[in-house]
Amino acid sequence: MLFKDLCLYFEKLEKTSSRLNLIDILADLFKHSSSSEIEKIVYLSQGRIAPFFQALEIGMAEKQVAQAIAQAYNSTKQDILKLYGKLGDIGFTAVEAHLKFVKEGKIQNSLFAEKPTKMTVAEVFDVLTQIAKTSGLGTVEKRQILLSGLLKRAESNSVKYLVRIPLGNLRLGVGDPTILDGLAKAALGDKSKRKLLEGAYNRTSDLGLIAKTLWEKGLNGVSKLQVIVGKPIRSELCERLPNSEKVIEKMGVVDAQPKYDGFRVQIHKDGDKISMFSRNLENMTHMFPELIAGALNQIKAKTAILDSEALAYNPESEEFLPFQETTKRRRKHGIEEIAKTLPLKAFVFDILYKDGKSLIDTPLKERLKILKETIKEEDTLIVSKTQEISDPKTLSLMLEDSISKGLEGVVIKKIDSLYEAGGRSFNWVKLKRHSDGELQDTIDCVVLGYIFGKGKRTAFGAGALLVGVYDDKNDEFVTVSKIGTGLTDEEWREIHKRADKVKVSKKPARVSSVIEPSVWITPKIVIEILADEITRSPIHTAGAFVNQSGERESGYALRFPRLVSFRTADKNPEDATTVKELIEMYNLQNK
Repeated sequence: MLFKDLCLYFEKLEKTSSRLNLIDILADLFKHSSSSEIEKIVYLSQGRIAPFFQALEIGMAEKQVAQAIAQAYNSTKQDILKLYGKLGDIGFTAVEAHLKFVKEGKIQNSLFAEKPTKMTVAEVFDVLTQIAKTSGLGTVEKRQILLSGLLKRAESNSVKYLVRIPLGNLRLGVGDPTILDGLAKAALGDKSKRKLLEGAYNRTSDLGLIAKTLWEKGLNGVSKLQVIVGKPIRSELCERLPNSEKVIEKMGVVDAQPKYDGFRVQIHKDGDKISMFSRNLENMTHMFPELIAGALNQIKAKTAILDSEALAYNPESEEFLPFQETTKRRRKHGIEEIAKTLPLKAFVFDILYKDGKSLIDTPLKERLKILKETIKEEDTLIVSKTQEISDPKTLSLMLEDSISKGLEGVVIKKIDSLYEAGGRSFNWVKLKRHSDGELQDTIDCVVLGYIFGKGKRTAFGAGALLVGVYDDKNDEFVTVSKIGTGLTDEEWREIHKRADKVKVSKKPARVSSVIEPSVWITPKIVIEILADEITRSPIHTAGAFVNQSGERESGYALRFPRLVSFRTADKNPEDATTVKELIEMYNLQNK
């Protein structure tokens, strides 16, 4: 496939405001993709050149991309940045610069003049990969030269996407479930057959691998894709129940563990190689040198995959620190220094793989036994304390004990449950309580847009945020509140700065809203919200539906919401609270 043809599909994806249209466009794109290029096309559709967990980033900043545009189109970086400031989009900036270059007759490159349209997807992918792998002396200049070379050969509809991909901001509004729908419709004839692909996706977290296997070996080949050390397994998640009595009533004999408020870290050991992944599949290995050392020293297996929660620890006061402190460990520079002042401990609560054998289909009770045999007792990797409980009173006492230690609460698991990769069911349930004594929980919301500020907030650029939750059935984001409290002046400036990097000119296709904010943004920013209660609302779309009489039922909304923290560091937008969870919380609240 020619790259310019791929970009025509990208153009269609960017312009549509319907998720069903997104699926149809992707299905058509995939149908026209060969088995040798489908993997590359899937990654490029995600704005990447590798799966999310692979530490292969193109790694170019806006000024570097601007310099590449200037080199390609006989301009200066200053002029390109000035144009970028005016247009607000690096893609539109590249198109404008290209058109001006052509109009003024400055076509000096023979390749551009003779074969401007013969650049294939594979060629572009290979050069982008080369850019990502460039290192050492002169890296910045080498990357700029490689990107400018692509820009010289590209047509105007292609340059927009050529410069967005290196910045990780493709703006197509395509999520992983939508890509799975597109693959299912293209290869299996019906998007509803996505379920047949999801198991392999949950085990491997690699859409490119699934697409390539589907094209080459069919559905049977996909079903045989197994857990691979070095490729993260999608995390199992918790449901909610209101109290200890309901937990025991529904789950019977359970295993209860303290709930830590840190980073979900999946630790992979393959001989002497350690890899670590976040809940949202990001490779975090380089950030945690003490956990690498601990894993090499303490894991008594040649290969293993562990599920854990990592927390910052203050060695002087011997106390675990809140999540806001732990997030300071997410950084690219000064890692060794901060590891000394803010060391991490990883509480390991599950084992998913050991010495060549997947354990996700092994009952929890047996997995915990294997886990204790696998971890040598020291103070970096710590096997989480567990307790087998069959009565509500004992569970309530454990919850009280966890709260008194400054922890979030407890996680309760069915003793015979298998590990449900990527799933959320009543095999795992969490109980949390805030200091006011009421059993409740925070809600993870996604920022969908912002409303311009008035008065003092005019200076911040944003006066209120339109936020939503995730509808996992329809793979879309639905509104649940406008929030204007809980942010400091500095946080207002920060949210505006973050939002403007992903703002779009129209409502994204995967957003359902009857409220029109001043500025729409791509659903990327996750924030944690605390509210007084959940109410019904005719103006919000979370849980809203049209009944048999054709009337629109009210959605759900948050009353008196306020910001607790930013969670973008450890959660994808699709990891936000779901509509199903929101309705369950509403029902629990009314009970």
